Amino acid sequence: MTATQTMQPLQDVHVRETVTLVSPRYLKQEENVTDAAVRTVIEGREAVKRIISGDDPRLIVVVGPCSIHHQGAALEYARKLKELADKVKDQILVIMRVYFEKPRTTVGWKGLINDPHLNDTFDIQTGLKIARRVLLEVADMGLPAATEMLEPITPQYIADLVSLTAIGARTTESPTHRQMASGLSMPVGFKNGTDGSLQVALDAMMASGSAHSFLGIDNDGQTCIVNTKGNPWGFLILRGGRSGPNYDSASLTEAVELLTKFKLPPRLMVDCSHANSNKDYRLQNVAWNDCIAQRLAGNRNLVGLMLESNLRPGNQALTANLDELQYGVSITDGCIGWEETEQLILNAHEQLSNAG
Repeated sequence: MTATQTMQPLQDVHVRETVTLVSPRYLKQEENVTDAAVRTVIEGREAVKRIISGDDPRLIVVVGPCSIHHQGAALEYARKLKELADKVKDQILVIMRVYFEKPRTTVGWKGLINDPHLNDTFDIQTGLKIARRVLLEVADMGLPAATEMLEPITPQYIADLVSLTAIGARTTESPTHRQMASGLSMPVGFKNGTDGSLQVALDAMMASGSAHSFLGIDNDGQTCIVNTKGNPWGFLILRGGRSGPNYDSASLTEAVELLTKFKLPPRLMVDCSHANSNKDYRLQNVAWNDCIAQRLAGNRNLVGLMLESNLRPGNQALTANLDELQYGVSITDGCIGWEETEQLILNAHEQLSNAG
């Protein structure tokens, strides 16, 4: 072996730098969680559990931007949604979609936590602070929040303010995310695979319901072994796949039969976006209306719906000149606008009330 070979580094060969991150405990201490926020989170979690278990006949509606990229717009949306949620709360449990992390098939903007300034500076510490501040303000309004947990370290920073979590189609098959879900404190929805397969989500529900031990961080940011009890509140989310949508009654019947076969709770949620709208935000209402009709026809296994919605409809490209961005318009997947969102939920409330 030559001298040159012995001097070559054996690790971090492709790492540019590492940056120390503030601990979860420190970040949480920067702003106190109010009694109102604690009450919102706990009541939201318990309401979801009652609906999943069949003890609450209401419909869960998770609605909000595909991803949060502007704090002011997110909070304006939350205020509108809170007012709407109060109007329909006897029939519908409204939970705001507050997504900060975006999985990518190849590359692209990874979400507010990863790149809060939208300019590839990757100021993750600031991203975590903004995410936590948004969740705090939403909770203070009395509006429960839902998000996708993508990075396994993130929950230590924000999970105490979340009432419902989703594991996305790309990560439902991941052992890391199944282990993480086994220790989360709220109900967790698992989406079917991108190919439309339900089996990966069923496997994830069984895996996350069991105890696990894995590497993670504690509240002080120290590397530790996390020993979990298992999360009994996993449920299935249908989002369609490459084979097409799966929100129709035949698909729901098949899903319930599989859940029953594997002794899993026969309750499920339908994501009206993604493949269930053929990736066209303007078609979310088709899936929504079909599912509401199924509920009216007596399907109580369908306990929830998801909508991607923003202040204004459509989406826009993220450009270098941030001043060119339109306020309230998604920079990731297309969303329906507020007017359509409000109309869909109010119409559903009226129909469900009349059928009750």
